[in-house]
Amino acid sequence: MWSEGITGARIVRRAFFPLDEQLELKDKPWSAGIVKQAVWLSGIADFELAGEIMQEVGQVNISTTSIWRLSRKWGEKLKAVEVQEQAQANQIASEQDSRTRRDVQAGRMGVAMDGTMIHIRQEGWKELKVGCVFDVLTLPTLDSQTKEWLDLGHALHSSYTCHLGGPETFGEKVWTEAKRRGWLRASDTQVIADGAVWIWNLVMDTFYDSHQVVDWFHAKEHLVKAAYLLYDEGTPAAQRWLHEMENALFQGHAEMIALEISQVAHRQRAAIKESALTEVGYFENNKRRMNYLDLRSDGWVIGSGMVESGGKQFRARFAGPGMHWSRPGAESLLPIRSAVMSKRFDERWQAASCSPII
Repeated sequence: MWSEGITGARIVRRAFFPLDEQLELKDKPWSAGIVKQAVWLSGIADFELAGEIMQEVGQVNISTTSIWRLSRKWGEKLKAVEVQEQAQANQIASEQDSRTRRDVQAGRMGVAMDGTMIHIRQEGWKELKVGCVFDVLTLPTLDSQTKEWLDLGHALHSSYTCHLGGPETFGEKVWTEAKRRGWLRASDTQVIADGAVWIWNLVMDTFYDSHQVVDWFHAKEHLVKAAYLLYDEGTPAAQRWLHEMENALFQGHAEMIALEISQVAHRQRAAIKESALTEVGYFENNKRRMNYLDLRSDGWVIGSGMVESGGKQFRARFAGPGMHWSRPGAESLLPIRSAVMSKRFDERWQAASCSPII
């Protein structure tokens, strides 16, 4: 396309293209590739550092403010791509409802969910809910305790989604990502998380036919807390009890552990008793999700490191020293961060570039 302007008595014709306007290249010395790299960097590093990297590595002079503006614009476009993916995933679900049958073509898959905290201006610290979808593959693994090689389940090819808000919308986003990854074709599935009630309520809405697993390390943390409540931290009695109960927990005897804690708690003073009974409820409510020996033997993942790693990666970008976000600013950058972490930035950038101008 061409535009005309008058310089003195001379008519000047200059070429421009619709994509130039969409990429905010009009009257600016940036190529489409530079814009893409600036937005990609904004999902990895703070805006100032992203500008320094562009200058140092690419010899491109682009201001912090320009990178921020580009990330806001293209974050919204990547958010629109997520909405399109949700519509497509729902269409797949209507054609093949996992509640009635599975057209088995893929292997095992899993979902993990957790939360992390970021600071929103005028709101304070808010929970960013993080979801991870992964393939479950059985691989030879050296057991750290027995030093034997065992075939154990591993979470591979992780992709991430997130939501700064309530569980209902977050659940829809996780379900969308799972369907996009081929959940409806998986031969079997699992969900792994900590003991948060909101997560397991959400699981019952969409992932109720999956194996449910409470993360082994979270369960051990609750066991340690119970030991220190009942027998005092650092004492030989606490260590003996903890070792015995840890073996029982791994073998799937969560109900017995709940009973043991309850019996000892009733001999303690009121404050300790109340705290210990909270741990009783944790093991009692999650006992069916704690069959760790059987789960591991069957090739399932029993640790939620994949989603905890995801939470740390989100925190690294959003909860660094002094970082306080406006809600719109955070919500426009989150899709960029998710795409980078999921190794889908190029794919989503292409989809966003082909979409109408926002």
